[in-house]
Amino acid sequence: MKQKYPLKVGLFGIGLEAYWSQFEGLQTRLEGFIEIVAQKINAFDAEVVNLGLIDTPEKAVEAGHQFRQADVDIIFLYVTTYALSSTVLPVVQRAKVPVIILNLSPEAAIDYATFNAMTDRTKMTGEWLAYCSACPVPEIANVFKRANIKFYQITGMLNNDPECWNEVEEWLSAAKVANIMSHNRLGAMGHYYSGMLDIYTDLTLQLASFGGHIEIIEVDELSALRKEISEPAIANRVSEFYQLFDIQADCSHYELARAAKTSLALDKLTEKYDLGSLAYYYKGTGISENEETMSSIILGTSLLTARNIPVAGEYEIKNAQAMKIMDSFGAGGSFTEYYAMDFKDDVVLMGHDGPGHLKIAEAKIKVKPLQVFHGKIGNGLSVEMAIKQGPVTLLSVVETRDGKLQLLIAEGESVAGPILEIGNTNSRYKFSIGARKFVNDWNNHGPAHHCAVGVDHIASKIKKLGYLLKIETIQVC
Repeated sequence: MKQKYPLKVGLFGIGLEAYWSQFEGLQTRLEGFIEIVAQKINAFDAEVVNLGLIDTPEKAVEAGHQFRQADVDIIFLYVTTYALSSTVLPVVQRAKVPVIILNLSPEAAIDYATFNAMTDRTKMTGEWLAYCSACPVPEIANVFKRANIKFYQITGMLNNDPECWNEVEEWLSAAKVANIMSHNRLGAMGHYYSGMLDIYTDLTLQLASFGGHIEIIEVDELSALRKEISEPAIANRVSEFYQLFDIQADCSHYELARAAKTSLALDKLTEKYDLGSLAYYYKGTGISENEETMSSIILGTSLLTARNIPVAGEYEIKNAQAMKIMDSFGAGGSFTEYYAMDFKDDVVLMGHDGPGHLKIAEAKIKVKPLQVFHGKIGNGLSVEMAIKQGPVTLLSVVETRDGKLQLLIAEGESVAGPILEIGNTNSRYKFSIGARKFVNDWNNHGPAHHCAVGVDHIASKIKKLGYLLKIETIQVC
């Protein structure tokens, strides 16, 4: 989705002004290195604010102000050669955003034979200084530590180093997700499922940790919006259902029309409040219109989830945050919990009633009618899906007893095999540490019983997000 406030990346290189008059061509050469870094970062779909080569404390102060004025989200400090730490500290202190130190040599090694064959020792020194990026990094790290500035280092090569640039890409991806979360508008519609003590959360803590906004929404408003939906619009949405879902033969047109009406009302609601995610639950007793609304919501919330507006049931706000993180990384993010353990195949079955994520399903999602929503009021249409077979990542946003948040991660595999064909999302997951140890280790950290599951292994990206947001991140496997 196109962001109103796209990621802005600050970039600057450092050098020592005294060198330029001593070593002909060195400054121009280093400036060329910085431009290569800028082009590589631009290729990762990031807007770069490139301040070039900073070589004096005075320029450093000005650079700090420029980064503040440009509203950058993260800074990449490219160490091109030896430079004084006084040309670094003012930039980062003033900008007040996370900093990544790029300790990048222009090539894998100096050509020693050619270098030592040079007859001009001044030119030799200039050539060496072009490879001298590692020299001032301890000095910079020392000053950052003493100034209580968190930093991360990437050591590698400017060119022909996939490991290095994959790491840069992960930091950019994490910074982009942090930016999305800081502007996300999460809708909280209805109320908690009474008695689920683990899912209750401090909304102010969520905003303090991730940023964004939480809009408290009445179910009555969604019910009112349903009244505005026209019959032609309902017919079109039912047709869309048939295109996107595998509608089972026992689904009545009446139920499909009910679901379509609610789906269209949800679209209006999310547009009105500019929602990027939603958590909902409502018992629906006492007012028939609200029961009608909430018992026909699953197909509509599944469509929203597929449109990068992840929806969590049971008013699980923490999990709506986890799902938004996963979705913002491009991994999907579907609502799930333990369903059963299969000790014969050493897998954990996990799923949930409510919305499924169409984009990460193994096959076209089935729609089935349920005569009862277990533990909830009413009946209606539900979705049945399994996550794509292959690597997956589980994420839980955990609230601790001391009023902090943690990110809890596990990597596993979605594997083939029988699932419970009960009209819910459910899949079979295998973990490198085995099902028993996974369940014990995961539970030991005290997460809520819900979590988000997405495709691919992205733990390293989520760890970087935790670093940027100053949230402790734990990986169990």
